[in-house]
Amino acid sequence: MPVPTPVPTTEADWVDVVRALGRPGRLIRGTYHHTPFPRHDLHVVSRGVVVSPGLALGSHVSFARYDDGGTLLMGDLVVTADELPALTDALHAHGIAQTAIHKHLPAQTPDVWWTHVCAHGHDAAALARGLRTALDSTGTPPPHPYRPHPPCPLDLDTAGIDAALGAKGTSSEDVYACVFVRRETIMEEGHVLPAGLGATSAFNFQPLGGGRAALSGDLSMVAAEVQEAHAALRRGGIDLVELHNHGLTDEPRLFFTHIWAEGDAVALARAVRPAVAATNVVPATA
Repeated sequence: MPVPTPVPTTEADWVDVVRALGRPGRLIRGTYHHTPFPRHDLHVVSRGVVVSPGLALGSHVSFARYDDGGTLLMGDLVVTADELPALTDALHAHGIAQTAIHKHLPAQTPDVWWTHVCAHGHDAAALARGLRTALDSTGTPPPHPYRPHPPCPLDLDTAGIDAALGAKGTSSEDVYACVFVRRETIMEEGHVLPAGLGATSAFNFQPLGGGRAALSGDLSMVAAEVQEAHAALRRGGIDLVELHNHGLTDEPRLFFTHIWAEGDAVALARAVRPAVAATNVVPATA
């Protein structure tokens, strides 16, 4: 049988999903629809740093359409320790699998967990409604009202970060992010994943003042790359938070290491570059 592959979509294809989720998203590379659920309600402190939603508190979910008529749901949800049991039960009740339960940050207050989710179906809106019900069991807030305003420059040498990492990053209201995607075709549960979905290395820089930043990142690796990448990170003084998987049946098998560091933002980017170079990735495109 042919392997299901993702097909191009437009924003119009996702109207029912947007309605079910109760907030807008955006189409990425004309293939999958991505919706963020930032946890603005949480006040999380890690190693003395007040963690912004963009640094490490951004629940998100993506939907991709396939040539067999099916839809893939894949995401990563941020919940407190108290919220996790009810979220887990709601996900299971709606046929949404948990494929990882793990940490992104070193010691944090309050205790926070991240859980990866995945589901397949032929009714995208039904998948979205199930996810929305699960999120409604948590304190995930409604979307902020949209108020157009010019972007505020971040207190970071973003050009220096770009040069150090060899990638063009993007700014949001609270962080600067550089993202890389695996070069290989990645399969999950017998489906080809859209480029970048579930297989990225991402590095978020939150300004701390004076050009310094807190770095929270996630490095995507195959097994043969893990030790070299870890050694490179430690040589650069980057802390390893957790080594884990995001999926259950991905091919090739991918491993992800969450990292943390604080310091001069450009120096941190230089420290990360050798680990990125040890993996088979390229800078992501918009």
